[in-house]
Amino acid sequence: MAGLGLALVGPAAAQESDGGQGTLNLTASLGAGAPLAAGLRWRVFKATPDSDGQHRLIVESALAQPSLTLAPSDYVVHVAFGLASATKMVSVGSEALDVKLSLAAGALRIHCTANGDKPVDPADVSLEIYVPERNDATAKLVYAKARENEVIGVPEGNYHIASTYLDTVSIGTLGLVKGQSAGIPTNSISAGDVNVATGKIVDVTLRHRIATLTIKLVNAPGGGALANSTFTVLTPGGDIVRELAGAFPSLVLAEGEYVVIARHDARTYQATFTVVSGMDRDVEVLARGATN
Repeated sequence: MAGLGLALVGPAAAQESDGGQGTLNLTASLGAGAPLAAGLRWRVFKATPDSDGQHRLIVESALAQPSLTLAPSDYVVHVAFGLASATKMVSVGSEALDVKLSLAAGALRIHCTANGDKPVDPADVSLEIYVPERNDATAKLVYAKARENEVIGVPEGNYHIASTYLDTVSIGTLGLVKGQSAGIPTNSISAGDVNVATGKIVDVTLRHRIATLTIKLVNAPGGGALANSTFTVLTPGGDIVRELAGAFPSLVLAEGEYVVIARHDARTYQATFTVVSGMDRDVEVLARGATN
């Protein structure tokens, strides 16, 4: 129902009646498919607006197939499944009424792997869903709270999915907010485009190619790390990836080439290194050829 205003009131409003109660049995499906068994949010509104022009919320439910007891009257039923939704006007009488809403939608199920087909912990990735426009895959962010392996309802159409790998065990990263518990976004971003048709669940797999590196400033190969050092990790083009401090800072990086600049006792040292997918290792910067 276009232009439906929402004014929330307590569920007790569902008991307003001059006579008997009616039962509203609700189900929803993707297109003409089978009823959905999870992930739905139902809301039932009074069909006639109040004096302020708002349609009062009578009752809501997170059950997939709720049976609601309502006073005989006209209502607007709204169901949401992820980003998809549908509404329908119904008239509840004294007898049970079965109502099925059909969503012109499909669903996305996103899987993430690291270094081949190794599944990742859902806490180690941040997923975003975009609606692309011409020449701009990330034109419109529509969902920033997607979870790995979650079935997310979406209206039929084209989508761009992006997965950012999160560094949840980083040591020595500068600039963190005190008490920050969420992972630090890394430079490993895996993305893909997909078309979702009504009634279809589309599985999308996004693969990360990463490794964990520990950086040390040493006087000689294999020597002890120098304390009170700071490091800046950059791309070959000079873009800063991460700034770190300490004797043994660590970070997760995407596969590729990097430059690291180390600073110690007012002197600066530089090295280049390569990250190979799945090969966690130490990166040593030799304290030689210093610049001021």
